[in-house]
Amino acid sequence: MKLSDVKQILPTLQSVEFQLENRTFVPEHFHVTEVGIINKNFIDCGGVIRSEKVVNFQLWNADDFEHRLKPGKLLHIIQLSQDKLGIEDDLEIEVEYQNQTIGKYDLDFNGHTFVLKNKTTACLAQHACGIPANKMKKKLSELAVNSNSCEPGSGCC
Repeated sequence: MKLSDVKQILPTLQSVEFQLENRTFVPEHFHVTEVGIINKNFIDCGGVIRSEKVVNFQLWNADDFEHRLKPGKLLHIIQLSQDKLGIEDDLEIEVEYQNQTIGKYDLDFNGHTFVLKNKTTACLAQHACGIPANKMKKKLSELAVNSNSCEPGSGCC
């Protein structure tokens, strides 16, 4: 999800809620402790130099049980970050949230709450690493039956 999407959604909400993919909610007294830009420059295993740039939201769960972040306040924090850091609207958002360890999540919206989508790793240079292309999957019911197979009641087992 892009920052521009979040800015469009926030004015339509009564409250700001974040939910993990497993349907557990980030406690409602969370704080957004950072909004920033993360630039990642790296080289993949195939020798290609790459660059990524994302907006980072860091969520923090404090013992401040009376705290509730309102949509207007988050919008204000985003605007201030854009003004001071030059954050562009078209950047993707990455969310940091500590569950058992600090996790990084993509962001989505389900119509009611923001959803922290699990991120996965991937090889960006599979051709250089010798990783075979994905095999075509077939249903077992589509496979030819071997006449030498052991069938129930045949006495072969």
